[in-house]
Amino acid sequence: MRPETDGGSGGPDGAAAAEKGLSAPRQPSGEGAAGSGAATADPAPEPEATQSRADGASNGESAPPKKRRRRRGRRAGRQGERTGAPKPSAQPHNGTPPASRAPADTLYAALDLGTNNCRLLIARRSSDGFNVVDAYSRIVRLGEGLARTGALSEAAMTRAIDALKICADKMRRRGVVRARTIATAACRTASNSDAFIESVKSQTGLSLEIVSTEDEARLAVAGCAPLLDPGCTSALVFDIGGGSTELIWVRMPGDDRRGRPVIGDWISLPCGVVTLAEHHGGVDVPAELYDRMVAEVGEQLTPFHERIRAMEAGEGGFHLLGTSGTVTTIAGVHLGLERYDRTRVDGVWISPGDVQRVTQSLLAMDYGKRAAHPCVGGERADLVLAGCAIFEAIARAWPAERLRVADRGLREGILMSLIEADARRGRRRRRRRRRNAHRASEAPAQVN
Repeated sequence: MRPETDGGSGGPDGAAAAEKGLSAPRQPSGEGAAGSGAATADPAPEPEATQSRADGASNGESAPPKKRRRRRGRRAGRQGERTGAPKPSAQPHNGTPPASRAPADTLYAALDLGTNNCRLLIARRSSDGFNVVDAYSRIVRLGEGLARTGALSEAAMTRAIDALKICADKMRRRGVVRARTIATAACRTASNSDAFIESVKSQTGLSLEIVSTEDEARLAVAGCAPLLDPGCTSALVFDIGGGSTELIWVRMPGDDRRGRPVIGDWISLPCGVVTLAEHHGGVDVPAELYDRMVAEVGEQLTPFHERIRAMEAGEGGFHLLGTSGTVTTIAGVHLGLERYDRTRVDGVWISPGDVQRVTQSLLAMDYGKRAAHPCVGGERADLVLAGCAIFEAIARAWPAERLRVADRGLREGILMSLIEADARRGRRRRRRRRRNAHRASEAPAQVN
């Protein structure tokens, strides 16, 4: 069975990436939502202070403004110690870091609280992207019963907060500096999500950010971009979640000098494995019930399918790229793994015929056999066929010769957006320093 425990390794939920760094995804053009708000902006330039240093006037009588601020800060800290006022927190503030500098050993964290899973990645920047140093995943089923009641249940919130406490502890112990902690479909739709977010804040210190469906789609593409085939003209990236399914039509860069994929169109369906399984039932799934699920999802896909068909008429050479527990489970079953192995699943190509054979074999199993399967497990046994139905509806709408499997997604997209935001700030700082140094060198010498 795929491990789902603290620090364990596993498929889309897992942490096997801890042993192997991931290549840097390239962001789609127009990227900004993913990185926006992920970190504080640089402080405004201080021309007076720079000029003072250039003139050699930084003596004790006339300290530059930046030094005066530092002194005031140290005095405020000493006063705080005397008065018992809290010191500035060293904890990450969910994408709003306490400092603007990002040294090479800076640790970044990406947390994704979905409708079904709670996942965390902690990573350090590397020359080709990042290296994961810790990870965590747990199935919490935050969206359990949401479709029926419209609200998060007490039991589901308790499970999620228990998992988030472990994530917060990992981030604290690792010394994470940059972080973004997001919540997706369940919190977007629940009537009591505000109270839940407040409860998470008070019990764990984490500030969850409820991301839009567009932001979720962009992050999914950013996380999976390295697996897109540059030889194709386009690709359909899909992320089958617990409460929603994102589909993103991506155009390959072609002669784009930066070589980044471009999002042509996207949609978020209010349909995921949890909502579909709760609506139709996921324990006993006869063929007729499975067909109804496929038909239901197919109807929801029709408007998006029509838009893509009109936009891409006459173009060929595309492939599917799937990221979700459903897709990685299908790949694991297809490969005949005795235990889920991310290194064998992530990036593997499979054909529609392979998917069809796996789906038929899962339909032939009863709940007990699915639960006993090493690549499915008890926690997914009632969800996996709903996921297969969503995937089959997608594959029917966009028949492709190849499907690439991604055991990566939102968290990887978050990490890359944080790292790239720091890199952009570093480049701006260097340009500012060069500009200021150039101005200082051209300034006329001061005559005493």
